[in-house]
Amino acid sequence: MSLLKYRIKTLFKYKDLIVELVRRDLKLKYRRSFLGYLWSVLNPLMIMIVLTIVFTHLLGKGIENFPVYLLTGRMMYDFMKSSTTNAMKSVTGNAALLKKVYVPKYIFTLAKVTSCMVDMVLSLGALFIVMVVTRAKFHPHILLIPIVIVQIYLFCCGLGFFLAQLNVFFRDMEHIYNAVLTAWLYLTPIMYSIDILPSKVLKIAIKGFNPLYYYVAQFRDLVYYGRLPGPRIFFGGWLIALLMLLIGVWSFQRSKDKFILYI
Repeated sequence: MSLLKYRIKTLFKYKDLIVELVRRDLKLKYRRSFLGYLWSVLNPLMIMIVLTIVFTHLLGKGIENFPVYLLTGRMMYDFMKSSTTNAMKSVTGNAALLKKVYVPKYIFTLAKVTSCMVDMVLSLGALFIVMVVTRAKFHPHILLIPIVIVQIYLFCCGLGFFLAQLNVFFRDMEHIYNAVLTAWLYLTPIMYSIDILPSKVLKIAIKGFNPLYYYVAQFRDLVYYGRLPGPRIFFGGWLIALLMLLIGVWSFQRSKDKFILYI
């Protein structure tokens, strides 16, 4: 318990540094960009338009208001992809600084995931624009979106910590993870309905063993279907998020003292 208090106290001690790192990441992302932060809204809009045109007749048959259906899934995947990919490089990318001054190494990983989370929150504007244009109904349950964001944020923090420490020792992880992300995209019902899958075993596997499915399903229930997520999806999302966070923190803390030998 005393160790936990120490970790929390350290986190608050460096909160200003985390804020500055998040600001730096956002500024660097939109540096020399004429539209700046508006790209947080325009990027998902343009991707949604392209994918809607391409996949409406291939995978979107029978799905009402396919643009909203697509965007609710794509937003969760894009956040998971960008946050964990950036988090994986957070330690090696700050090697020069870590060799000069003492800063808790997890601060850089946490800042990467947080900056991507801020970007995702800004991109909610794109979702609301699409809902207005397509005349989708705004359900009261949409106010519960922050609960899903917290869940996937914790999950991505845990996965980010795990990947960051692994990437220090095995630099091939960046290439391996890119392949994993591609498979993850198609194994998650983002551009298609899970009901079109031919195999019942595959449906059960995706619902039971794909962590991202829990967050896509919850987000879609609140925004697209206008209903509360079922208890299995809701509590399963929290369980997976907290379990991944514990695994990530444990693995990061266990190996952090060896980082200086490899970065």
